[in-house]
Amino acid sequence: MNAIESRIQGLTQYRPDLTAPQDLHAFWERVYEEAAQKVTYTREPEETPFVKATVSRIVLEGAAGTPIHAWLLLPNIGNSSEKVPCVVTFPGYSGSKGKPEDHAAWLLMGYAVLAVDVRGQGGDSGNTLTQDYGMTKGWITQGILDAEKSYYRAVAIDSLRALQCALEQPEIDSERVFVFGGSQGGGLALLMSALEMRIRAVVAHVPNLCHMDLGLLNSVSSLSEAADFVTRFPEHLSSVLKTISYFDIMNLGDCIGQPVHVTVGLKDTTCLPEAIFAAYNRIESTHKSIEVYPFMGHAMPPGFHAAAHAFFAKW
Repeated sequence: MNAIESRIQGLTQYRPDLTAPQDLHAFWERVYEEAAQKVTYTREPEETPFVKATVSRIVLEGAAGTPIHAWLLLPNIGNSSEKVPCVVTFPGYSGSKGKPEDHAAWLLMGYAVLAVDVRGQGGDSGNTLTQDYGMTKGWITQGILDAEKSYYRAVAIDSLRALQCALEQPEIDSERVFVFGGSQGGGLALLMSALEMRIRAVVAHVPNLCHMDLGLLNSVSSLSEAADFVTRFPEHLSSVLKTISYFDIMNLGDCIGQPVHVTVGLKDTTCLPEAIFAAYNRIESTHKSIEVYPFMGHAMPPGFHAAAHAFFAKW
């Protein structure tokens, strides 16, 4: 066995202790109920150069009344009454929904797209979530001392409402709604699959939100912001660890039953291979797969659109 094979074999057997708090599932039941209570949004046509697709701007009410912006892209098909599959995409950390043309590959493969901002980051969406304690740079330490007040919880509600919005669109086949993302987007894709059973299948590239205590210790990802926070306020380490444990995919793996495909780079120092495998190894789905890139760092693998289509097409 060579060094690469040995490394992968060790990762496939890596199952660290779960860090789930006792009220994990009760917490998420409350979050889901809140997200489902009131899903209000507007949909306005957007002018684009597309000749074989239509684009709308969606603005939905997220957590704490924050307007969350998204693009809805619909392929023009011959039979206008035919419902189309949809890919809901979430961006990487500090990214955004991008421009409509960024999602053209999905349209060419026959998918509708709902591309969603993450609050306060690089798109059009602000953040009206209140805070009662200071933050370190970035976004994730907002409310990090209490899961009920945390930035992560607000983002989860925003994302759930975006999914519900996609499921309600008359042009979209609600039985063929897929979720896709990389890094932060991959973590949100997995989180949504744990919470929303109507998702058909998931592709998560180099996902974060995995084995987050390890990430806090060793990662150069957004969790380094939390590490900076507890460096300044070491007395709050236990509170921070408890908060992030609610959002750790490793602790929610038993809730993921849909088909799932994950990628990991063995040279990734942002979303660590150990962290991703710790979460993947806990996923209960009988239709799960993981693709390992021994020499890739924190990146999307080549040909990821076509590979995702091949995976989604099975389901």
